[in-house]
Amino acid sequence: MSVYRPKKSPHFHYDFRFRGHRFTGTTGSANRRDAKAVETVKRADAAKELDQKAAIQSGPMTINIATDRYWLEVGQFHKRSDNTLRSLGWLTKTIGKSKLLTEITNPVVAEIVAKRRGGGVKPATVNRYVTEMLRKVIYRARDVWEVAVAKITWKLHLLKEPKERVRELSADEERRLFAALKTDYHPIVLFALKSGCRLAECVGLTWSQVDWGNRLIRIHGKGDVVDTIPMSTAVRDLLWPLQNYHETKVFTYVDLAGDVCPITMAGLDTAFGRAIDRAGIVDFRYHDLRHTMATRLLRAKGNLRIVQKVLRHTTIATTTKYAHALDADIRDGLEAMEAASEAKSPGKTPGRRPKRLKRKG
Repeated sequence: MSVYRPKKSPHFHYDFRFRGHRFTGTTGSANRRDAKAVETVKRADAAKELDQKAAIQSGPMTINIATDRYWLEVGQFHKRSDNTLRSLGWLTKTIGKSKLLTEITNPVVAEIVAKRRGGGVKPATVNRYVTEMLRKVIYRARDVWEVAVAKITWKLHLLKEPKERVRELSADEERRLFAALKTDYHPIVLFALKSGCRLAECVGLTWSQVDWGNRLIRIHGKGDVVDTIPMSTAVRDLLWPLQNYHETKVFTYVDLAGDVCPITMAGLDTAFGRAIDRAGIVDFRYHDLRHTMATRLLRAKGNLRIVQKVLRHTTIATTTKYAHALDADIRDGLEAMEAASEAKSPGKTPGRRPKRLKRKG
């Protein structure tokens, strides 16, 4: 029977097979006649869905179909899915919905990269949200959906990115930042400054990740890798009072209706950006809180390995960009060494020397 009512449900459900595929679900109706009508609609929808799949598998695929399918299968599960959705939408609109994947060639990629770059967008942003996003869609079409695509030399389209700068928040800038920042957002910004966690890691932090007994925090980092970081006394004192605000999320804010809500990526981006502008702080991003923490830690301990562990870098080479924090210590050490050497060494800096005599002839 294709329409039936489960024992514990007030509604009829449908369950039928069509072209070797099974379709099940609730009709949302307690009347058998209405339920049969819903089933008829579901059968028509099933036929349409299978026809679309057959068309995709048997014929060329457009960029519109490819980006939609990529979003459903992959993109919506990204940590920054809002950015993924905007990127896919921009690509579809710019390339043209009806453009076949086989028609997306090197000249087409070069054109859209130039167009995006022409808007004053940074090379890193163009690479991440245009070139690399398009490559992911096309590679999935080729390798997973087994669709024909054009051969593209992707390395030719990646823009050269400047070496990542390490921007440290000064003590005065920190004071101005918190004076301008909404109080609800103080804990999450302080957490970033004290732990070095990335924006997505801060926003996504849940109470289940906090191990009070062992004083550890489990972090879901890049590539969905789970790492643990020690919980310092300062971080423990920061998090402890927040426990009663939300059942699952650590960082929250109070909305206009007076309800306590989890802080979102977009909300934090907006609140932090506005505070930076009001505070008159130039060239500073949320990720620079991580740089600030790493620089301060290295300056305090003088040990790159410790910083590597806290930041969860796979290689020490990535951590060496913070080595500038040791410059002052090195300078002090050299000056101390020179002071001690001057007291013992008989050598002297020569005074004014006479001019060399020119040879005659």
